[in-house]
Amino acid sequence: MSNLLAPPPATETRNRSALSLDRRTLLAGGALGAGLAAMPLSAQIGAKGFTHGVASGEPSHDGILLWTRYVAASEAKLAWQMSDSAEFTRVVAEGETIASPERDWCVKAEVAGLEPHTWYYYRFMAPDGTNSVIGRTRTLPQGPTSRFRMGVFSCSNYNWGYFNAYAHAAEANDLDLLLHLGDYYYEHGVGTYPDIDGIAPGRVLHPQSEIVQLADYRARHATYRSDPDLQRLTQLYPMILIPDDHETANDSWQGGAENHQPETEGTWDARTRASLRAYREWLPVSDDPWKAYQVGDLATLFRLETRLTARSEQLDIATVLAGKSTPDEMMAALAAFRDGAWADPSRQLMGAAQEAWLADGLKASTRGGTRWQVLVQQVLMGNLNTPTALAGALPANTPEALRQRLTASAMASSVGIPFNMDAWDGYPAARKRVFDAALAANANLIALAGDTHNGWAFDLAQDGANVGVEFGVCSVTSPGFESYLSQVPPALLERALVDANPQLQWADTSQRGYMALELTPSAASCEWRFVSGIRQRSTALAGTHTMASALGSGALATG
Repeated sequence: MSNLLAPPPATETRNRSALSLDRRTLLAGGALGAGLAAMPLSAQIGAKGFTHGVASGEPSHDGILLWTRYVAASEAKLAWQMSDSAEFTRVVAEGETIASPERDWCVKAEVAGLEPHTWYYYRFMAPDGTNSVIGRTRTLPQGPTSRFRMGVFSCSNYNWGYFNAYAHAAEANDLDLLLHLGDYYYEHGVGTYPDIDGIAPGRVLHPQSEIVQLADYRARHATYRSDPDLQRLTQLYPMILIPDDHETANDSWQGGAENHQPETEGTWDARTRASLRAYREWLPVSDDPWKAYQVGDLATLFRLETRLTARSEQLDIATVLAGKSTPDEMMAALAAFRDGAWADPSRQLMGAAQEAWLADGLKASTRGGTRWQVLVQQVLMGNLNTPTALAGALPANTPEALRQRLTASAMASSVGIPFNMDAWDGYPAARKRVFDAALAANANLIALAGDTHNGWAFDLAQDGANVGVEFGVCSVTSPGFESYLSQVPPALLERALVDANPQLQWADTSQRGYMALELTPSAASCEWRFVSGIRQRSTALAGTHTMASALGSGALATG
């Protein structure tokens, strides 16, 4: 039987069943899936010792950041070790760190001086002689790199169902790195999203109310981290994470959020500071709002921040149309909005400082001979308009409110206004600046995006020039179009979206899962892996879909 923490086979096609459990060689600290991970959540809240497994992140070619949580009666000094084998016959790095209530008992250890592109094993050791579970992690390549595969995730809402995308990725055992594009957890109280009837059996959320204060955010992290599939996946791989809106509050921007009411929930600044503090305590992440990671000569990964640092408040088409009673009035208002507020070059998504950093980074990456430039970010960059015929195709039993929203969105599309003002579509001047920087750098651009809960593949273009491609990942659990356009068969909706949007080459609007993005010196290939369901724990897939882009093409291969 193979070792749970054994590296994936060093073959072109990696063995997806290689992740069985060898308790003898692996888990001196107890098997993941037994012990704490099997406890009811209520029992875990007051648990002592190593309470939530281990994780790693912020990889470089010679370093990694390690994480665990250890609860004690008072501040405790933990030792940590790294080895090139799960048996720890040779310790290659070691040190000490402090677990204290000041950081909610979460600890991090920065490890340097490691070898590039190498699997390592790590553990934490407590003063009472107990050990954490053993984690496996990997440094990034340096120099010539022939292949690198990343698992890409987004939008994992605990109440909606089980994290079967995480479970499948762990079982497949064919990745080098994990990327989480945001909405790692959700801020809502029980019964909000989903409603009470939509909560998956056994998915008990803590706290029950919407999270606002530091203690709330910490408790919500503990709930999510109690999930055994999340624990197992992050035990096996390093992860790069970026927060989106729900890590703080829905539809956040620099000065607030749709789901923040200062009159009852305090200042936005205080809520943001609380959410970011808990995020940085509970996850193996740095304090850098944006950062670049070098994957040998194959790729530069640019982790972007598009929510809290500089984002201008989202525009709203409903506000534009408010008080307009005739089609002529509506069309005139939409045209004025298109040429005015929507196109305003002062509107920001990343801010001038981050834009300049990215432009410089793109140039440095291509000048250094790196093949791919990858934007690891939250929201769709591709242009997406509402199909104008969609409202007319709705069945007679469609709720009137939905019909009106689609009619208004179709009217906006008819004058060139997209429907999602929360995505890059709501900030066209900011998007143009990024595309201009990519073209000036002669980048082979790949944009990754989450947020929408659906799967997308775009050709990104500007003024007739190919800019790059975008792969949008479906959600781990959160529902997509199928939940609020249930009257429209998914195949019909997908076809209408592709036909109405020249940049959009493919869409999936009804399935949950994750992406496996594989980069080589000649091509980028993305495989969407759709789980069979989320209401019960399972690693079964319902199917896959693959699309690719050749280096230098700036477009997806078709046919």
